[in-house]
Amino acid sequence: MRGGVDGARLVADLRALGLAAGRDVLVHSSLRQLGRPAGGPATLAAALREVLGPTGTVLVPTENAGNSTSSRTYLAATRGMDARQLAAFHTTMPGWDRAGTPSEGTGAFAEHVRLAPDAVRSDHPQTSFAALGPRAVELTDDHELDCHLGERSPLGRLYAAGGWILLLGVGYQACTALHLAEYRLPVSPPRRPYRCYRQISGQRVRLDFEALDLDDSDFPVAGQALDQEQFVRRGRVGRADARLLPVRDTVDFAVDWFSVHRSHRGR
Repeated sequence: MRGGVDGARLVADLRALGLAAGRDVLVHSSLRQLGRPAGGPATLAAALREVLGPTGTVLVPTENAGNSTSSRTYLAATRGMDARQLAAFHTTMPGWDRAGTPSEGTGAFAEHVRLAPDAVRSDHPQTSFAALGPRAVELTDDHELDCHLGERSPLGRLYAAGGWILLLGVGYQACTALHLAEYRLPVSPPRRPYRCYRQISGQRVRLDFEALDLDDSDFPVAGQALDQEQFVRRGRVGRADARLLPVRDTVDFAVDWFSVHRSHRGR
């Protein structure tokens, strides 16, 4: 098929999937898989606004993995460096700025939302989220530094609000809400040190803190189990495979699944 999918088709497909007016929804998306909508990410944003109406809120991840000295992004960038080279690399790492730092690796739609004039971004230098809609401030407020994706993050607030997860052309590997389940395990994952840089009063400041050692390596396998649950709605949006899931059911399921399937890890 030539040309990108149009907005009318996206609206119809989103409604057929089960997305309804007034919902608060965390969107993970690949525009390429969706069929490269005519008009780019603005077309998807307009389709979501039409479906959700004035009382719905869109939430997207706007994270910056490169600002973590233990992330896969950082480790790949510094692989093979000696101590001198590593020190020099650190001098080039910019301080994260809530208003100006672009997101990394979360896709064109997430960046489009972040740049919207009325968007609100959570204040975390590694795992921020941006939101558009009447509950944007509520969902993004007070994102604590030592709580990347837990109760004191937008994921915890989305759970409390009874929100939804929308996966458009991406699999469960991208489903950040599964991390919230890790914070709720009977035996919590161990904590480990983190480091990042951020802009504070015009100066680059190094921040060192401890937080949970999160693990997404089994998300695809957990997703296979999730797909057997009746609360997972599957369909097509544009040219992409799509899933719509309630956050509470998804996280509660993942807590039980991780409790059983991670027991051998001694975590």
